[in-house]
Amino acid sequence: MAAPPDDDPEVALVHPNFAEALRVYARIGWLSFGGPAGQIALMHREFVEERRWVGEATFLHALNFCHLLPGPEAQQLATWIGWRKHGLRGGLAAGLLFVVPGALVMFGLSLLYVTAAGLDWFTALFLGIKAAVLAIVVEALIRIAGRALKTPFLRGVALAAFFALAAAGLPFPLVVLSALLLGWSAARWRPDWLKLAAGGSDASPPAGSAWRQSLSAVMLWGALWAAPMLLILATLGRGHILWDIGVFFSQLAVVSFGGAYAVLAYMAQEAVNGFGWLRPGEMADGLGLAETTPGPLILVTQFVGFLAAWRDAAPFTPLFAALLGGALTLWVTFAPCFLWIFSFAPWIDRLERSAGLKGALAAVTAAVVGVIANLALWFALHVLFRRLERTRWGVDLPVLESVDPAAALLTILAFILLFRVRLGIIPLLAICSAGGLLLDFG
Repeated sequence: MAAPPDDDPEVALVHPNFAEALRVYARIGWLSFGGPAGQIALMHREFVEERRWVGEATFLHALNFCHLLPGPEAQQLATWIGWRKHGLRGGLAAGLLFVVPGALVMFGLSLLYVTAAGLDWFTALFLGIKAAVLAIVVEALIRIAGRALKTPFLRGVALAAFFALAAAGLPFPLVVLSALLLGWSAARWRPDWLKLAAGGSDASPPAGSAWRQSLSAVMLWGALWAAPMLLILATLGRGHILWDIGVFFSQLAVVSFGGAYAVLAYMAQEAVNGFGWLRPGEMADGLGLAETTPGPLILVTQFVGFLAAWRDAAPFTPLFAALLGGALTLWVTFAPCFLWIFSFAPWIDRLERSAGLKGALAAVTAAVVGVIANLALWFALHVLFRRLERTRWGVDLPVLESVDPAAALLTILAFILLFRVRLGIIPLLAICSAGGLLLDFG
């Protein structure tokens, strides 16, 4: 699949050779800390400002396109840039090198987690991490809300999404699909409710070969996505945990608009209450580990798959089963990302001009604010209180006398460090972890 020539008129662009591109993609993969905002800023500096591989307008144009897709937008943007410069092999190289460093680190951290679990010092260390994660999620909520909730309609979508999840217990995919439909309808009939930015690309529509490229990509990557699931079905059957892991995270890959924070509460609900893979609070541990690794935060799914298979390993050893579970989770999480990019990249200009798609994206982004608010509430309850009680309406409420003083103190520290001192994510996690150890040994 050939990429189009990069003819951005804004700057005299540089076309690197493939070996040079590989070195830059690997460097970005190992340095991409700080979540999507930091990762996108890093790529903008590398590709637009310093190396001039992509023009400013083209970069922003592609970023908007990636926001339309489910999955981690930073990884998909890296994949698109690789495709833009060197076609299919460039997209594969850029996308894989964005994920592989963090995945390797996450495998090591997940193994440490399961082998050290139960030790007092380890529990104390992760109490500090959970407190830091709660502050990080609240900061993400404030940042995204400020950017996304531009109109009363969008604020209403966010509020409805929050209550649909927190009070009504509706499934996350239903919330996302409802927001898509609301946004598309508003863009068609009441665009003033959305205040969408005008404009779009002036480029000509895709050539006829775009259909052939898209269909080829769908067939190839659809087959690759399904291949390990067919192997599991033929050898282990539907009753094995690897089948459940593959099916669940394949479904999640289709509805994961808004990044890791948006799907985490739904993932936690299913992994803890639905499948019984994790214990309450372990999802916060997983996100804390993901925050310390390079690459997309959605690598927290790898942690879940690793733990799930470790605890239900038959007929394998726990370590081998966990490696299979983590690898399968990575496969079904990121194979769809390549499918979306390689299928839709030839149509980027037409998609950018679609008011309906822009409206759908705006409403989904608003709904994500409500989803992250639900996640923040879920984390707060599980971090700050030792015991929750289910009401007759199906809502978990905290038992006030079960508040954890150490967790409350560490949470206050985390909020001060993040919102007042403006500390970075890695130092924040380190200081809060050390605080948990000090409180435990004190």
